[in-house]
Amino acid sequence: MRNSVLNRIIAAISAIFMPIINIMTAAGITKGFLALFVSLGWIAQDSGTYLICNAIADAFFYFLPVFIAFTAAEQFKCDKFTAVVVAGVLLYPQLTQAFDAAQKINFAGIPVTKATYPSSVLPILMAVGFLHFTERFWKRVIPEIISGFLVPLLSIIVTSMVTLTLFGPMGTWFGDILASGYTYVYDWNPYVSGFFLGGLIQIMVIFGFHWSLVPIVMLNIALYGEDTILPFIGAAAMAQGGAALAVAFRVQDSACKSRILSAVISAVFGVTEPAMFGVNLPLKKPMAAVCAGGAIGGALTGFTGAHAIAFAFPGLPTLPVYFGDGFWGFLGTCVVGFVLGFALTMFMKLDTTPIEK
Repeated sequence: MRNSVLNRIIAAISAIFMPIINIMTAAGITKGFLALFVSLGWIAQDSGTYLICNAIADAFFYFLPVFIAFTAAEQFKCDKFTAVVVAGVLLYPQLTQAFDAAQKINFAGIPVTKATYPSSVLPILMAVGFLHFTERFWKRVIPEIISGFLVPLLSIIVTSMVTLTLFGPMGTWFGDILASGYTYVYDWNPYVSGFFLGGLIQIMVIFGFHWSLVPIVMLNIALYGEDTILPFIGAAAMAQGGAALAVAFRVQDSACKSRILSAVISAVFGVTEPAMFGVNLPLKKPMAAVCAGGAIGGALTGFTGAHAIAFAFPGLPTLPVYFGDGFWGFLGTCVVGFVLGFALTMFMKLDTTPIEK
């Protein structure tokens, strides 16, 4: 029963974030390139060019609750556009400015606690979950002839009120605890953190558990402007490619070799599923090499102090996201992961029949 609930939660997180991963990655890459251009002196931070480029790079992350509201509404079986309006309420400029200025706000006599909604994840998830029950209630009690406009009207009012007075502060508080908890573990020993996360991340991908890290990554970026979880998994992603490349050297069938080389390229570009599910996992032993390469590379990443300034899974196209302190060390650990995955697999006794059939 406990595993069933956990699986359902992870499946829901995956379904909510999967549709926006590509656009999230694109925004992250744009943000990374902008940081790179500023550091090289190609764009001045006080220029109009920077202002517009920063809007292009940051718009997705600022309005992240709107995107999550849309995808979460499908999972929670409620109206998508009503959910988007609720997200819009949370991000309304004057409301955001009042929170930033620590202005005291009351809603019908109820005090509204300050919360940070731009780039947030948890408040809107709770809001859309609550919206499901709100809509269902109003649909039962309101006559069908006037439910078309009255259900969304009352649902928006009630959900917005409950979110601003309860879910917002609660989500912000819980998010702060998650982010602070991870920061505590990282500060305690970044090398051990990197070793375990780097070694386990590809196993987590098999079961979809890696999606549970996405909200924490987004919280870290929203609170601290950077994240250290993503750099830890870079070596493991490259190790998938290295292990698959070793397998490509050992298979005899040319069509199979070509298919594996395509998976290697995909892994180096940050998409490890073809290499994992099509090559390394069916053969089992290469996955041990992947975990070893990821663990050692992850531990070494802890020494570099590398971080990501936006969300983007590690890969060649997303390298600008990791530009800054520890970047070259991060790049080195990715190479280490790839080489270890390749070398360990090359020296293993392998039966490649399962993937050559």
